[in-house]
Amino acid sequence: MKDKLIDLLEISSSSLTLEQIAMHLIVAVVLGLVIFLSYYFSHEGTIYSKKFNVSLIMLTILTTMVMTVIGNNIALSLGMVGALSIVRFRTAIKDSRDTAYIFWTIIVGICCGVGDYVVAGIGTAIVFLVMLLMGRIKNDNRILIVIKTSLSNERKIEGIVFDYFEHKANLRVKNTTDKTLELIYELPKKYYTKSFNKEKSITETIYELKNVEYVNIVSQNDEISG
Repeated sequence: MKDKLIDLLEISSSSLTLEQIAMHLIVAVVLGLVIFLSYYFSHEGTIYSKKFNVSLIMLTILTTMVMTVIGNNIALSLGMVGALSIVRFRTAIKDSRDTAYIFWTIIVGICCGVGDYVVAGIGTAIVFLVMLLMGRIKNDNRILIVIKTSLSNERKIEGIVFDYFEHKANLRVKNTTDKTLELIYELPKKYYTKSFNKEKSITETIYELKNVEYVNIVSQNDEISG
């Protein structure tokens, strides 16, 4: 039993030629660029991260290199798993879609590392098409306008906001005291952009009223950073 175990651990993959190694890496680079393009085309605005996108290509190549080295060597693969298990990655992945891209690069790297180009190519093509059909991933930011004024201006403020945004603004918060009023509206991006064409901005129009303490326009994202 001991001899069989030793023989099993000593099994190694046949030595690869330079051409085979180069082919593994070239295919990994090509498919990594396809993943790069998929991430680029499927993300829009500030949600797109160029650093993360470049990292996807690097991860594809690195995974291919690891799989090329390991091959069928069980002893080496166990040692590699042990070495990688002590590495702790501190970067938090806030979006599940980014996690899916990471898995995509790892799977492509594994396929390229063992020389299974057909699975890597067909799988990458299918995922690429799915991402194109699902459409671009847009920024989840919401535009909010926060207004604090005297209670007597309530009707006037509501009229101004609804006029500027064609009754598409949604009232999210309304805080009142016997003298003051605070309103928070969620503004539709389409109509917020159209409001730029008006002669006066909404903040200028609101400040023309008396007893307006402040008007703040903010962009809010539901993600909570750790």
